[in-house]
Amino acid sequence: MTNINKVTTPLTDEVVKDLKAGDQVSISGVIYTARDAAHKLLTESIKAGEELPVNFKNQVIYYAGPTPAKPGKVIGSCGPTTSGRMDAYSPIMMEQGLKGMIGKGPRSREVIESMIANNVVYFAAIGGAAALIADSVKEAEVVAFDELGPEAIRRLVVEDYPCIVAIDSEGNNLYELGVQQYKVVD
Repeated sequence: MTNINKVTTPLTDEVVKDLKAGDQVSISGVIYTARDAAHKLLTESIKAGEELPVNFKNQVIYYAGPTPAKPGKVIGSCGPTTSGRMDAYSPIMMEQGLKGMIGKGPRSREVIESMIANNVVYFAAIGGAAALIADSVKEAEVVAFDELGPEAIRRLVVEDYPCIVAIDSEGNNLYELGVQQYKVVD
């Protein structure tokens, strides 16, 4: 039986340091959704010295643009988007105190270096299971950039949200380690 790490947000430095690439994680607490358009507006605000609509210190951003909720549901499908699209914005968000990111796919060298410098963890969500993942969302509300529709920033309260540590705060990268582990040597 696999050991699943129970993690509660907001994240602490100690929790982040204890998570290792390949760990299965179950997240409970508050996470925020934000995709490309929201990240662009956030970084423009930071560069202009403006106050952000959300304090991201010790928080987790989920790269998702949920669909509208069906009757009786809190949220619609809520699957991850490709994280690389946020790579240009991620280092400045980590400098604001962000401690976790959830998405899918590898990250750039610059993002990984910033993760190491800022003690941040990157979680991979399960792609293709957006409707199932939505069942972990217990509350959802738009907190900024409502005009962006699905790309608005949402505050989600999640319970046992399943993820895998893809890149830990030391830069250990499951996208590289996994390939090495199963690589056929001639």
